[in-house]
Amino acid sequence: MALKVKTAETKVVLMNLLICIIVFYTVYYVVLSVCFAVFRIKMLDGLAPFDFKTNPSWINPYYLVLVISLEITFFICGLLFALVVEEWVWDYAVTVTIIHIIITSVGSGVISMICGGQILAYCLFKDNFIYPILDDF
Repeated sequence: MALKVKTAETKVVLMNLLICIIVFYTVYYVVLSVCFAVFRIKMLDGLAPFDFKTNPSWINPYYLVLVISLEITFFICGLLFALVVEEWVWDYAVTVTIIHIIITSVGSGVISMICGGQILAYCLFKDNFIYPILDDF
């Protein structure tokens, strides 16, 4: 008995991944705003999802807001990803989580500069793009 798996085209997968990333960060900022209001924290900056300098302490309410909002976001996004991709939800959830960790760890400036520049170079110079020959490597 052979297992038949239907795979999607690359463009469809990348579009679904982009939609999932946008949904993830939209839900995260909404939940973060609600948590900030509930915990009565005055300072909400736009870089809260990428804040790695906060002292991890259960006494620190700012840290609690970050942790609670991230956990609620993961739960809600799991449900929303099912509406977007219909199947392979785990794959998109893991990929979005890894992308979030990479952005948080490395810094959004470096990632956006590298990825944005590479994508722009590929789109502008698609006919001229240099692919390395790795046969003699």
